[in-house]
Amino acid sequence: MSALSKTGRPGSRGEPEKTRAAILDAALEEFAHEGEAGARTDEIARRAGVNKALLYYYFKDKEGLYTAALEQVFSGLHHRVMTVLNDSSASPRARLLNYAEAHFDYIASAPVYPRLVQREFMRSIGRTLSPAANRVFEKYGKPIYMRLRDLIQCGIESGEFRELDPAQAVTSMLGTIAFYFISLPAQRAMNPGDPSSPERIAARRAAVLDFISAAMFSKREESRPA
Repeated sequence: MSALSKTGRPGSRGEPEKTRAAILDAALEEFAHEGEAGARTDEIARRAGVNKALLYYYFKDKEGLYTAALEQVFSGLHHRVMTVLNDSSASPRARLLNYAEAHFDYIASAPVYPRLVQREFMRSIGRTLSPAANRVFEKYGKPIYMRLRDLIQCGIESGEFRELDPAQAVTSMLGTIAFYFISLPAQRAMNPGDPSSPERIAARRAAVLDFISAAMFSKREESRPA
């Protein structure tokens, strides 16, 4: 029986949410390792355990699948971090650290995410983002960036943050949060043990918060409420 028949089993149109999720998970892995150009739809179908025709049924074409993969990454991040960035009851310091925690935890939950984004950035060096990435970044990434920049400016004006360039501070902070996960192979080579272990991830999380506090807050000893 064809995988396209409505049997209600995995890999069929009868279980659309399960099948679509399996395809998207497989695509995330393939795009993260091979980039959009190098990714093979045959391999994505194999990873997902579905008939290749289902990829085109759910996502139309390879670009549509790549867009969906990027959108899953950035829409999830957007939802997670904007919740804390928009918490007007918290001080700028608390909101910034809550943001850093939320962003770090989001990446730690799925290290494939920063690899996918890194692939897109590397592909775009000297050029513009792909049309798919440009649409997704405009919708989900830019609002996060603008909100962070405004938050840092607010903290500077209130005296909670030291004088610095908000745009440069955002870029530095994003690198501090994400680079560890992008560089896991190098971490394995430089330090003994598993850099993906819960203990190492927790230590890195604490170090990220400490570094951001030291770099940005006007009074180091007040960086984190008790």
